[in-house]
Amino acid sequence: MNPQLKQLQPEFNQECENLSISVSDEQSDQLLTYLSSLLKWNKAFNLTAIRDPKEGLYLHLLDSVVVSPAVAEFDSCLDVGTGGGLPGIPLAILNPDKKFTLLDTNSKKTRFLKQVVYELGLENVTVVNKRVQDFSHDTGYACILSRAFASLKDMTEWTEHLLADGGQWLAMKGLYPQEEIDDLDSSLKIVDSKQVKVPNLDATRYFIYLQKTQ
Repeated sequence: MNPQLKQLQPEFNQECENLSISVSDEQSDQLLTYLSSLLKWNKAFNLTAIRDPKEGLYLHLLDSVVVSPAVAEFDSCLDVGTGGGLPGIPLAILNPDKKFTLLDTNSKKTRFLKQVVYELGLENVTVVNKRVQDFSHDTGYACILSRAFASLKDMTEWTEHLLADGGQWLAMKGLYPQEEIDDLDSSLKIVDSKQVKVPNLDATRYFIYLQKTQ
């Protein structure tokens, strides 16, 4: 583990506690080991624009940890355009009873993710290197989530074939996406929207839940 991240571990654990998100010592180690690997592989694979460990702790780890309560009711999740594994890897670490599929078209990023899944022993994670339009799934996913992947319209249109009956989309947005909501097809409805505060960040986060109307 990155020595600076090891020093930041008590701070990270305290922030999780402040968010009322339960993180065991083992999960805390796994989360920080993941971030350490992300920063290490970043030098060769260009996985993220963030280089500083403390920035990564808040902008990547805690920004993903806050999503965990939002997926509590879903037993399977597809993280579309997962990039370096955000929020999919942290969510999988915190929710070992749920199944996660991490999808990305960038082969360098999926190679990194497969290595992380192997090193951390994450048996609830599947990594897929495909375009979302070319990917299929027998039963579909209870939740399709994305973090800055695309507009709500594009996200729902591109992934509709992957949503299970009664499933929901969960989009994470930096601003409330009123224009994107107005642009949605009438066959979709907003089930819920939540504003979430990430510790130590001035920015707000919005979670938008969508579902088919029928």
